[in-house]
Amino acid sequence: MTLLLKPITRLSLFQTHFQIINNNPRARARAISVSCSWSHEAHKIVREFDPKIPIEKAITPPCSWYTDPSFYAFELDRVFYRGWQAVGYTEQIQEPRDFFSGRLGNVEFVVCRDDNGKIAAFHNVCRHHASLLVSGSGKTSCFTCPYHGWTYGLNGELRKATRISGIDDFSINDFGLVPIKVATWGPFVLLNMDNEILQKDNIDTDNVASEWLGSSSELFSLNGVDTTLTYVCRREYIIECNWKIFEKVSIQSAEGGSKQKEDDRLGSKAFYAFIYPNFMINRYGPWMDTNLAIPLGPRKCLVVFDYFLEASFKDDKAFIERSLADSEKVQMEDIRLCEGVQKGIESPAYSTGRYAPNVEKAMHHFHCLLYDNLIN
Repeated sequence: MTLLLKPITRLSLFQTHFQIINNNPRARARAISVSCSWSHEAHKIVREFDPKIPIEKAITPPCSWYTDPSFYAFELDRVFYRGWQAVGYTEQIQEPRDFFSGRLGNVEFVVCRDDNGKIAAFHNVCRHHASLLVSGSGKTSCFTCPYHGWTYGLNGELRKATRISGIDDFSINDFGLVPIKVATWGPFVLLNMDNEILQKDNIDTDNVASEWLGSSSELFSLNGVDTTLTYVCRREYIIECNWKIFEKVSIQSAEGGSKQKEDDRLGSKAFYAFIYPNFMINRYGPWMDTNLAIPLGPRKCLVVFDYFLEASFKDDKAFIERSLADSEKVQMEDIRLCEGVQKGIESPAYSTGRYAPNVEKAMHHFHCLLYDNLIN
């Protein structure tokens, strides 16, 4: 398992939101006050873990990292609203007018491909009265708000605004959808919510790979993580645990040999990678599955599994069903473990734990990366 760290910038989604409310002094002051309050409390909690202590003597992060609302809010701002985050795959927007939507923390987003084939992403929020524009995925020529019918093009421009008669100082050009930077790498769609990067018109694919995968992008390609795979299906699980617990507990491995059958689900070669902070790629035999842990609250997360398969196996329905059934069994076991750990963490009998140095170096490294991300 490989742990990879992305460079962290100091700008946050709060600043993007700040731009939207900067004409309302009262709202701006309230947002700053709330941000400072949870930031101060969360910093205290972060410092309860010391990454400088070697793993043989180290104490795990305190239970508040998995339960405290202020820490959760701080974590969203420092970890998930900065840098590139995997949110989907290119096959979801393969053709013009395709779109898919999602949520990361408090951010509702929509990703689409316009008639010219250009990919764009926006906050999935109408600029009139904040209704969500779309849900799920599909195909559309425009985004029409279900509340009052404001209509936006796939480039985010406001095309139609209803109920605006009598409004002073209104310019239709000022009320387009709020953009989010989007990029692709291999089969994956990535979003970056940093305000700073929104000012750049073009995104260098090599830079995205470097920021997201560090120096290991070539290693991913060499191990079959690419666009030649066929998308099979998605499985989603809502788990009653903090997102970090899923990273902590769900450990998969495979061992293969030269005598394995050609259609064996695992094959003779496996490549497992963890991309900080919440994305896992598992490439084994003809399969690739990705695991995305999306925080829904201090004690809840959504885990999304997407399955891909080498094209030569895509018509073997019996093989696919058998493989997915095996995977489902593993996920059910993981869910029970994760939810049990969350309950234990919330017990008054637990505050911190210890690491098993020989087998939990990756976990310790993950906690150290998270600490650096939160403290800086």
